[in-house]
Amino acid sequence: MIQAETLELLEWSRLCQHLATFAATKLGAIAARHLQLPSHPAESAVLLEQTKEAYLLESRTTTGLSFEGIQDIGDSLERAERQGILSGKALLDIATTLAGMRRLRRMLDEQEDVPTLQALVSEIRTYPELEQHIHHCIDDRGEVADRASAKLADLRQQLKTVRDRIYQSLNKIIQRQTTSLQQMVITQRGDRFVLAVKASHKDTIPGIVHDTSSTGVTLYIEPYAIVETGNKLRQLQRQEQREQEAILQALTLKIAEVQGDLEHLLATAIKLDLATAKARYSLWLEGNPPRFIEQSEGITLRQLRHPLLVWQHKHEQGSAVIPIDVQVNPKTRVVAITGPNTGGKTVTLKTIGLAALMAKVGLFIPAREPVELPWFEHILADIGDEQSLEQSLSTFSGHIRRISRILDAIQTPEETITPNLILLDEVGAGTDPAEGSALAIALLQYLAAHVHLTIATTHYGELKALKYQDERFENASVEFDEASLSPTYRLLWGIPGRSNALSIAQRLGLPQTILSLAQERVGGLSQDVNEVIAGLEAQRKRQENKADAAAQLLTKAERFYQEVSERAQSLQEREQALKQSQEQTVQNAIAQAKAEIAQVIRELQQQPKTGQNAQKATQALQQVQERHLPPPPARKKPSYLPKIGERVRVPRLGQTAEVLSLSDNQEELSVRFGLMKMTIPITDIESLDGKKVELPPKEPRKTPTVSITPPAKPPVAIRTSSNTLDIRGKRVHQVESDLEQAINKATQSGILWVIHGKGTGKLREGVHEWLTRHPQVERFELAPQNEGGSGVTIAYLV
Repeated sequence: MIQAETLELLEWSRLCQHLATFAATKLGAIAARHLQLPSHPAESAVLLEQTKEAYLLESRTTTGLSFEGIQDIGDSLERAERQGILSGKALLDIATTLAGMRRLRRMLDEQEDVPTLQALVSEIRTYPELEQHIHHCIDDRGEVADRASAKLADLRQQLKTVRDRIYQSLNKIIQRQTTSLQQMVITQRGDRFVLAVKASHKDTIPGIVHDTSSTGVTLYIEPYAIVETGNKLRQLQRQEQREQEAILQALTLKIAEVQGDLEHLLATAIKLDLATAKARYSLWLEGNPPRFIEQSEGITLRQLRHPLLVWQHKHEQGSAVIPIDVQVNPKTRVVAITGPNTGGKTVTLKTIGLAALMAKVGLFIPAREPVELPWFEHILADIGDEQSLEQSLSTFSGHIRRISRILDAIQTPEETITPNLILLDEVGAGTDPAEGSALAIALLQYLAAHVHLTIATTHYGELKALKYQDERFENASVEFDEASLSPTYRLLWGIPGRSNALSIAQRLGLPQTILSLAQERVGGLSQDVNEVIAGLEAQRKRQENKADAAAQLLTKAERFYQEVSERAQSLQEREQALKQSQEQTVQNAIAQAKAEIAQVIRELQQQPKTGQNAQKATQALQQVQERHLPPPPARKKPSYLPKIGERVRVPRLGQTAEVLSLSDNQEELSVRFGLMKMTIPITDIESLDGKKVELPPKEPRKTPTVSITPPAKPPVAIRTSSNTLDIRGKRVHQVESDLEQAINKATQSGILWVIHGKGTGKLREGVHEWLTRHPQVERFELAPQNEGGSGVTIAYLV
């Protein structure tokens, strides 16, 4: 009972209503409005994982999970279990639900990193054969189709024939008796076809009168000529109805046979929709996933916002939400929040209570990361005034009744700290201040010994001193701006609050005489305490101002560093461009020299005796390359290289991320920020202190030297299977081992024929580059035209 009261006091039902608007199905919305609180931490952990994975899908895909076709078939399943006959529309809803769940399971099976959702749908059965059978028998309008049975198709054909015969007979009568009819149309009364006959001419069309107009001028008569045919039509209609019922009953029996599996499928659809709704609501709230901590760890809820106030701000044009910071020391058991009325103490209690409930049901919390709080078995609250004329309860009595129910709910063995959260508003209020203060102190000391955390608001000054007597107590206060006489709604930790009653009264114009008398009654000690508190508040304000100034200075420094880095990058790019231009000039000169040598080679091919001159030309080309191309620089390691687990900054995304892994070539790395993982170039990151990764320029690709001069005495002029390797259709990295083995086999013959084909030339270039580096290859050349030409390379071995 007290749990239900607490949910009502915290306005949990309003939050559930907001959550329901993000559901995709009617059943999901109902489940969201009646959200059940888990009774064990493991249940909350599973719900939280479901939300995380659904959140990941919402972020990764454009539409998230699609629940198209899934209907509320619960009543239909219950009717089938009770041997009732389902309508065609109900059967069609079952078929579309089966198809929709099959699509959902297929989509989840195709995803990565969603094991919890995949496990949820792994055991459902979607019965595709049952779905096909329903679609075979039921058309898109929910009617039984002619194809459902041969008998039904025959009956409907007979019905059409009989109906056409009736229309033909009635049309003939209309043509003959035009003067006797009130309207020249065929109409129906009940299931009988009739004509609208003038009452004065009823004898001209003998038949059965089925109806009369309100004025009595028109009689609706079924002519005797079609009575027998009408009876035949009626018999066929009844036979059609019985056949349709038989088909629907047969389909219903099939549904009843798998009713348990279909109920499990429907429950799974509701869980998936609820997880998706939680993810979408969390995304809308800009929330972060909570982490359940042990009792030995401290609670951290920074920049925590009230979810209902966020909704009010976004949907109802309410005021902007002012966040609060909640950081509770592990040893703290009771937090006493003090301060003036309307300062936000009650809203703080509700915000903390809702955050604990949201974490428990698997929702993200609208707070900055990290979000850390314990799993509370009970969240119980006494908030507001419980006066009751009907029960003769005063404010004080109402509070005591509710607190008694809270204590009954958390009864545990002595010396045991229960995992509960107790929220008390104006504890001890509504009675004599001295007795109320004493009762409040006793209650809070009892709760400190039995409950993990109690947060209480109060105006009693005696409760502020408990922190200095017992390390289990902590003070907090809501800030109040005396200049504007308005609260700031900020929560200050470690500093007790002041009621500010006399200051407010003075600024609002209360006579000084009254204020002086009040000040004398308050006493000097109270005034001294207030002055100390005021000094602490001023000191805190100065520290916050200095922190803001330091943050602004840091922002300026980062911006200046960014500008300097960009200029340095620009200079490096210009220098690199200049080097590339110089190298391009050299390459062009070499290309020209190669062209000249190629011309010489063509002439030598026509005149074989001048091969010695071609050899000299080739040597000259190599000298040109050595003279113009600078030696490749030694590859240096980057000046800065991030380590796995290190936090780095990604400037183009405006995010800080954690390094998960580095690629083998140290040019890419995998990072994670929040729930997102991605792979980015290593040059896109920088360290938190501004160090950037500068990769050395890649070595220019070495141009293989091809000797075009055949040896004077080739080792083996004949190509055999032992000195021939065919690598056509493969890639360079795939054939390196084949080349190594072929060289070992062909060592005795001293020559190796490599058939690589012509193609694009990539494979030939790769083979040439590999042969250039091999110590057993003296030289290599392209084969003669009659032996394959540029599609075959001959390697001469040492």
